[in-house]
Amino acid sequence: MAFIKQESEDIKIEEVFSVRHEETEEQTAELDILLDSSGEEGGLPDCGLESSGDQGSESDSQTEFDQDYEDTDGEDSEEEDPGGVSYASKNGEIVWTATAPTQTPGRAPDEHVMRMTPGPTRYACSLVENIRSAFELFIPEETQKTLIDMTNLEGKRVYGESWKAVDWVDLQAYIGLLLLAGVYRSHNEATRSLWSADTGRAIFRATMSLGAFEIMTRVIRFDNRDTRPDRWRDDKLAAIRNIWDTWVENLPKMYHPGQEVTVDECLVPFRGRCSFKQYMPSKPARYGIKIWAACDAKTSYAYNLQIYTGKPANGQRDENLAMRVVLDMSAGLQGHTITCDNYFTSYALGQELLKRKLGMLGTVRKNKPELPSALVKTRGREKFSSVFAFTSTHTLVSYCPKTNKNVLLMSTVHKKATVSTGEERRPDVILDYNKTKGGVDSLDQMVAAYTCKRKSNRWPMVVFSNMLDVSALNAFVLWSEINPAWNAGKTLRRRIFLEELGKALVSPQIERRKGVPRGAASLRMLNQIRQPYSDVFPGTSTATPPTKRKRCHVCTSNRKKTSTVCGKCREYICKEHSVTITFCHKCM
Repeated sequence: MAFIKQESEDIKIEEVFSVRHEETEEQTAELDILLDSSGEEGGLPDCGLESSGDQGSESDSQTEFDQDYEDTDGEDSEEEDPGGVSYASKNGEIVWTATAPTQTPGRAPDEHVMRMTPGPTRYACSLVENIRSAFELFIPEETQKTLIDMTNLEGKRVYGESWKAVDWVDLQAYIGLLLLAGVYRSHNEATRSLWSADTGRAIFRATMSLGAFEIMTRVIRFDNRDTRPDRWRDDKLAAIRNIWDTWVENLPKMYHPGQEVTVDECLVPFRGRCSFKQYMPSKPARYGIKIWAACDAKTSYAYNLQIYTGKPANGQRDENLAMRVVLDMSAGLQGHTITCDNYFTSYALGQELLKRKLGMLGTVRKNKPELPSALVKTRGREKFSSVFAFTSTHTLVSYCPKTNKNVLLMSTVHKKATVSTGEERRPDVILDYNKTKGGVDSLDQMVAAYTCKRKSNRWPMVVFSNMLDVSALNAFVLWSEINPAWNAGKTLRRRIFLEELGKALVSPQIERRKGVPRGAASLRMLNQIRQPYSDVFPGTSTATPPTKRKRCHVCTSNRKKTSTVCGKCREYICKEHSVTITFCHKCM
């Protein structure tokens, strides 16, 4: 490598410095011959050096040429290429171009085709006969058996020999009352108030007594308490792991999501003792149990859920948590587009999803190393302006909704810099993101509107209540798509569905209840459900019983007061002179 000094018209070699090896005398002579033969000014042969011209200063002409030299002026290096301006990422590993690599308009071609038809599966359609059967798809017989066995085991441990074993009719009646309390917006109301004759509802008193409901709340369990400490060492969800895994495995079997799937986080409110309780100031509840969720962007059907339990049992931090969550939530999907927020979106995630034949669309944090600095800057940008950058697989857009403020989005399904014609000139990437980002947020909103979660200090009970809420929402989605004409045009279809579901769950318990409720409204409801009773036994009546108490017309001395009347003559009669008819559940 040589330094050459040029003065006016005479070109003379002042010094020749060898960088990597010493120049021999023969090589110097050859170089002198080449320079002497150049003739007039500017006659240098093409040997990789450029003449500085007459006006060039001495400092400009003394330039060192090195093959490893890189221009470091400015924060981002822009180089002209055949396609236009290119931007280097902050980490220098990715080169973005200002022009799209292809001329495909709008979204990318359908290279990844969905193999599944969106909507309820054939398996679900074959089993859904009524509203209750749609809900019980998410509580299979295996889960029912676990609930019955573990609840009876806890009941014997607490109450000993006085415990009366419960069956699925008792448990589904308990679940039905929880759902009805959510429908009536009474999940925060005191339990005694729900059973009150003045402030409560008749269906609660007709289903079971207040004491029976409190006992069921006390003893309901989801695992064997005696073996839990050994399992809890390796699994923080040991108290509910069995029914949780079975429930999550059933979610994809009932419904196929549409083209767009949203992945986000939920927070189940809880302030009690829990080793993996999270604090999220952006959520309304702030404290609770975090759950990763994947939902259909259109119907908010919960396709996959995963509870976040913090650091693993080995104490090592989970690296690439955001990518791992999205890949787990999208397992089993193909041809879909995953919409996520800036916590999950990254260039590496888009590449991994493309390997699985999935697209990605989401906002990006400005501190990501794969972003070029030119798109992060907002100085000098006008309002509603957009700057695009492309690679062979990704599209990046920087949009300024306000002065000196921009938002970044990354997509693997958009291949062109398309902008809407509206006043705000929003890119199509942003429009598609706004349409599909609310799947999980809508799930949270709908679950919170009619939640069955009651105050509890046990986090497994809180998780179980959330399972019931999500199952009821998924059952509503199934029922609505299988029966689109059901209550068509009504705005409160989901509330009607939940109310009918709750009544369907408590009806078997009301039919076989041995003790008769005291309230007139509860007894009237009991008689309505036991309608065949008056047909089988003509001497009975389903008329509304009187609310007053009078003396028995049969007693001759020491006449007792009673509120029971004869089903035929409507005369007051005490328990001693009345006849009790007993019959089985089938005969009713």
